[in-house]
Amino acid sequence: MVNSDQFGKRLQRIMDEYDLNATSFADEIEVGRSSISHILSGRNKPSLEFVMKIVSAFPEVELYWLLNGKGSFPKKTVEPIAAPKLPSNQLQADFESTTTIPSESLKKVLPGEPTDSIEESLAPVKQEAIERIVIFYKDGTFKNFVP
Repeated sequence: MVNSDQFGKRLQRIMDEYDLNATSFADEIEVGRSSISHILSGRNKPSLEFVMKIVSAFPEVELYWLLNGKGSFPKKTVEPIAAPKLPSNQLQADFESTTTIPSESLKKVLPGEPTDSIEESLAPVKQEAIERIVIFYKDGTFKNFVP
């Protein structure tokens, strides 16, 4: 259950952080202006729709912090590490110099799968030991896996 008094204080903190008064905050999250003053005064409890509008309009607000006061505001984010830029011609050269995967390796990696169709559908891979695997995400972050 959300404590209305504490929720009002957290709501006020959000408004202060973004330098918004009750009117501009209400406009920002598209609710009636009286809703803000009623929640700030503790008269009304916030609805789920009201809470979700705040989280949607202000992504730095953690839902758990807003509801329970636990966590942090603004959200603490980990700075993504910049991925090294490789020339595209080097990537193409690496790809073209690959060979196929032996079927015994496929059986170890993908048990229960028919190896005939897997061998035909997988792109060729170098038969050297894997140094690391890097997965790049659209938001610019990546994960680095070292076997």
